[in-house]
Amino acid sequence: MDKRRLRRLARQHGTPLFVVDHRQLRRNLANFRRWLPNVQPYYAVKANSLPEVVRTFYRAGASFDVASLAEFQLVYENMRELPEKERQDLIWDKIIYANPIKDRATLEALDPYRPLVVYDNYAEIGKIARHAPHAGLMLRLRVPNTGAMVELSSKFGCEPGEAVDLIQAAHDAGLTVEGLSFHVGSQTTNFQNYVQALSLAAAVLKEARMRGFKKMIQLDIGGGFPAPYDANVRPLRELGRLLRTEIPRLFPKDICVLAEPGRYLVATACTLVAEVIGKAVRDGRPCYYINDGVYHTFSGIVFDHMKYPVRAFRRGPTALSAVFGPTCDALDTISLAEELPDLELGDLVYAENIGAYSHASSTWFNGFPPARVVHLHADES
Repeated sequence: MDKRRLRRLARQHGTPLFVVDHRQLRRNLANFRRWLPNVQPYYAVKANSLPEVVRTFYRAGASFDVASLAEFQLVYENMRELPEKERQDLIWDKIIYANPIKDRATLEALDPYRPLVVYDNYAEIGKIARHAPHAGLMLRLRVPNTGAMVELSSKFGCEPGEAVDLIQAAHDAGLTVEGLSFHVGSQTTNFQNYVQALSLAAAVLKEARMRGFKKMIQLDIGGGFPAPYDANVRPLRELGRLLRTEIPRLFPKDICVLAEPGRYLVATACTLVAEVIGKAVRDGRPCYYINDGVYHTFSGIVFDHMKYPVRAFRRGPTALSAVFGPTCDALDTISLAEELPDLELGDLVYAENIGAYSHASSTWFNGFPPARVVHLHADES
């Protein structure tokens, strides 16, 4: 994003400032479709749940992966320009409730919409049958997450060996399993995870159809699509080439494939601008305190295992510096090793590629509010 524009926005709106470039959101979605043309993207709302972001993706034709009733309602509200009957008919095409664990109240609230929900255990079958009997089901498999930034298989997914029995159990409970899902882990650069996961899913589908479950026509290949944080990240076009080969090779032609990209769609579309509010020297190292931190937009440092390089607008010789957030907690450490010029109080700094799992996790810890949000909508076409 243009630095002069960032500084102008900071002067106009104050800091900390979270800038969302909707042109980049649309570019990222277009790139996903370019490299995976036969896969319908269901945007993972948890990555960045700002209503304006959801609205942009909705208007661009994306569907949505939600993991809570609040996220479901957020997406549903973006369909409000449609008549109620059309909204109801679109639910299955637009929303999948991909969290395998749901409380009873959520299921009861979802049931009138006849939702598509994910499960991975026997207890969930009984719960769905009692509280959301009109739901369609997707069975989530446990698959390798080797090398992923955030590993998920220790928490979710059934063992492939018990998958068909879980499909049978759902059938016996009066439910219909529409297909299979998996997740290879967030920010996955080990593309063999996808190859192994597809092979496991293909074997389960084959066995399920042999046992009479012919209505299983959907395959959800989850998320994990890596955002290009730097030049070392393998590009989506490479993964797309692999998936375009493996899916037709392993699955019958009647399978509909969907995915849950989150990070890839939003990470590169957002930039944070913050202000230097304190300055000190500790152990011979310059230390800068800025008005955003790990309890706010930099929350991904803690929860997402990410590092967001802090850059200065000011030029000059640099020194290895520490950067801290504004709260009184020592955990609020952004970096202990940033190359920064000599900064003064009131100087601005920025962090790019900070759109995923960042502002969405902001708190009001110590009474500090989340960053103000500015949306750039130019060039809607």
